Amino acid sequence: MTADQLRELLASSPEIQLVEAGDDAEIDPDSVASQLLAVEEPGDDAVVEAEEDPEVVEWFWYDEWDFRGNDYRRQWCRVGERPAAAGDRDFYDQTLLQQHALVMETRRQFEMMRPESFRRMRRLEDGHDIDFDEAIEFHADRRAGIGPLARFYTRRDKVERDVAVAFLLDLSGSTDDPVDDRGSSASLGSGTPGSRGAARKRPRGPTHAGAVAKRVIDIEKEAAVLMVEALESIGDTYALYGFSGYGRQNGEFHVIKDLDDPCDDKVRGRIGALAPRRSTRMGPAIRHATEKLRRRDAKIKLLVLVSDGRPQDHSYGRNREDTEYAVHDTRQALVEARRSGVVPFLITVDVEADDYLSDICEDFGYEVVADVESLPRRLPALYRHLAT
Repeated sequence: MTADQLRELLASSPEIQLVEAGDDAEIDPDSVASQLLAVEEPGDDAVVEAEEDPEVVEWFWYDEWDFRGNDYRRQWCRVGERPAAAGDRDFYDQTLLQQHALVMETRRQFEMMRPESFRRMRRLEDGHDIDFDEAIEFHADRRAGIGPLARFYTRRDKVERDVAVAFLLDLSGSTDDPVDDRGSSASLGSGTPGSRGAARKRPRGPTHAGAVAKRVIDIEKEAAVLMVEALESIGDTYALYGFSGYGRQNGEFHVIKDLDDPCDDKVRGRIGALAPRRSTRMGPAIRHATEKLRRRDAKIKLLVLVSDGRPQDHSYGRNREDTEYAVHDTRQALVEARRSGVVPFLITVDVEADDYLSDICEDFGYEVVADVESLPRRLPALYRHLAT
């Protein structure tokens, strides 16, 4: 609401009476409007959210599944797609340095998945070359009166991988949790339902690779670096997205790399700048990523969601204790993905995930990575299995 609109409302509305406390004297609406619109300068300790550029965010509406009503809530959730925050490539380069052996091993494994440039097709009725063994057999059968088809030609066809994959990274507030010495998140699965989205006001660990106090988000970022290096070596089409938000109308969908984007320093910097955000409304994020893959022409379409806990958000259920609604909507979003020709797969570092993933992924693939720090090694291995 603009200043002029607020002043007009205060001056013209019969329901609003402006009087001094303990006095019948009326107050000037302009004075009240000025006070309401006044912005207090934040102190040095205040956390200021960076304002979104309205021209950068593109909004989309999606249905949400209400399992109790056995029907969709039409156009219920709004997802704002925006470029991920910019950054430098320091994190990316340090990860390559710290994980050099694993990077090289992963590249070699993925290069073995690359098909030969050409594949020889045999027993064809027309082609570029003649298979003399087949030709001799054909003429022998013909003289014997068997009369087989003349399928003794061969052809060398070019073979290319036809895979498109979208990686969807959980950027919820709980990814700020540190990873303890055992490799598991220090507070995964803890707290009351709905508490995952709350940003923690405590000193955060260093965000560069190889830091002493790594957080879950740092491990996710390292895994993203390994996947980028692996996929660039094999040439598959891929996208990297992050998601978070708060409430049904404020879903955040951060584009780190879109399907047609090149992997450049901008992408590498965005990976390094990824940071914990808010809550985890998985359904709308899955639907938006699915829509992007649905429009893509590829033989194999994969959606890999990497998370650190259950789906939770403000009003993602009847109350904070209601976790069923979120679970059922997330499952329904996966069903929709499969109907669209997309193969979904969930990876979580939540050691207690079996309690809810068995319901979400009853007939979908998923894996619980109990050792959080093994995620950079495990994610490429899982992809190799999914994409072959």
